[in-house]
Amino acid sequence: MSYMRIDGRERDEIRPVSIQKQFTIHPEGSVLLSMGDTMILANVSAEDDVPYWMKDTGRGWVTSEYAMLPRSTHHRQKRERGGRYNSRAIEISRLIGRALRPVVDLNALGSCTLRIDCEVLQADGGTRCASITAAYIALKHAEKWLLDEGWIDKPVITRTVAAVSVGIVEETPLLDLNYEEDSKADVDLNVAMTSDGTIIEIQGTAEGEPFSRDTLCDLLDLATKGINDLVNVQNRAI
Repeated sequence: MSYMRIDGRERDEIRPVSIQKQFTIHPEGSVLLSMGDTMILANVSAEDDVPYWMKDTGRGWVTSEYAMLPRSTHHRQKRERGGRYNSRAIEISRLIGRALRPVVDLNALGSCTLRIDCEVLQADGGTRCASITAAYIALKHAEKWLLDEGWIDKPVITRTVAAVSVGIVEETPLLDLNYEEDSKADVDLNVAMTSDGTIIEIQGTAEGEPFSRDTLCDLLDLATKGINDLVNVQNRAI
């Protein structure tokens, strides 16, 4: 018997997505994205500078930072301060940067850094994937600001990117896992993919028994369906 999802979704259905553009007034791009009960605020800041190791190359840079509000989860988390760093936040920060850079023409960007800040306001699973999806929309709004202000003379974003989780719970492949599903998944994958179906990153593991290549292919097909659904949402927001 197939696993029955607590929110009544079909196994290949993403959670309801809502987007509020320019959620805060100061960043060059700002988006509040909700996927089910997961809420992400993605802000993009444009800086007329690049890291020291890119000086005089004429190329730009895209980087990211990810953090969770102390009470975004069931129990309060400590803030990162006093030299204390969250290794999970660092790993996800790097993931978001890796997911966005392949869809930006860094040569056309010029000597500019686009700094993405993803804040988890509320977590119910899939925060890293939702952050990538939100960050792309915020980046598109920042691109418009760069064009309007004359920082660039042509669009620099070449493709759309989104990310989604897939997994197996009680022998049932599921798309876009919430926290309850993720916490008991036998297999868990996070997939970042472009709108043309090319893969940027796959993070996956077997929590118990190893899984087959056929299972991996089935999960990637499920992720592709979810990515296409998210890209449609992104395009409507842009």
